[in-house]
Amino acid sequence: MRRLGILCVVLPLAALVAACGCSREPIERDRVEWIAMGTVASLQTRGTNLAEDVPSSAVLARALSVTKDVESLLNAHSPDSELSRLAALSDDEVLESCDRTASVDASVRARPCYEAAFALAKASGGAFNPRWHGTNTLDLGAIAKGFAVDLAADAPPEGSVDMLLDFGGNLKSLRGIWRTGVKDPNGVGFAAVVELREGEALATSATYYRGSHIYDGRTGKPVTNGVASVTVLCDSAMWADGLSTTLFVLGPEEGRAFLEGAARTLVGGRGVAALWVLSDGRQAKFDPDDRFLCASVH
Repeated sequence: MRRLGILCVVLPLAALVAACGCSREPIERDRVEWIAMGTVASLQTRGTNLAEDVPSSAVLARALSVTKDVESLLNAHSPDSELSRLAALSDDEVLESCDRTASVDASVRARPCYEAAFALAKASGGAFNPRWHGTNTLDLGAIAKGFAVDLAADAPPEGSVDMLLDFGGNLKSLRGIWRTGVKDPNGVGFAAVVELREGEALATSATYYRGSHIYDGRTGKPVTNGVASVTVLCDSAMWADGLSTTLFVLGPEEGRAFLEGAARTLVGGRGVAALWVLSDGRQAKFDPDDRFLCASVH
């Protein structure tokens, strides 16, 4: 399973408001980007200059540190990473190792990501599978970016500046409401619009740029179920990240049943919404509170 590119685009608020027939003065924004975990990460603020606002600078410093730490711990392509060193262990042994390894601080910090990945694999019948490469392997690429976002957002920012974290399309609002467009896989516009409220996260799995590079963890083969993208809204970036891949593999019918059943135990009382866009342009939703709205932005 892989996560591809920057899959969810944060639109200028004025453009979306205009599309709805309203008008509003554009708000000054600042955005800092860096390369991390094989993708582009960013912190975006609204109404201030990042370099001049002390709380924003502190959040940026934390985000930079977190992405560096998580990449060193959970990099499946590095033989020196903790993930690679633990790959030959069973799931239970990995979790036990986190509690007794010499590098206790690092492992304890990463334990929630291992735990969530193994639980999601079991609950989904292997559709999500951190061992999809085979035995003695571990790959958390479909959940680690979201985990890093949650870590970076763990300390509430001081001040009153609106902030949005984006790690390769894994979004989380630290403060404020951010209106976001979900890309139309079959065109240049947007399939839907969603308002990301403070504390909420959004993640998308899709085949926009690199073809069928999302794999069914049960077979190890590319998914061919007619799904072009899945976007998940949740208050945890880690679960939004992992669920978007899982629901891509399961497809709309099986995916909705999963969200109504086994997934409730995993995510607890968190509200989850999901939008599937199919390769023929049709949409399917699991959206009890109507969070995904139709869009006609091009």
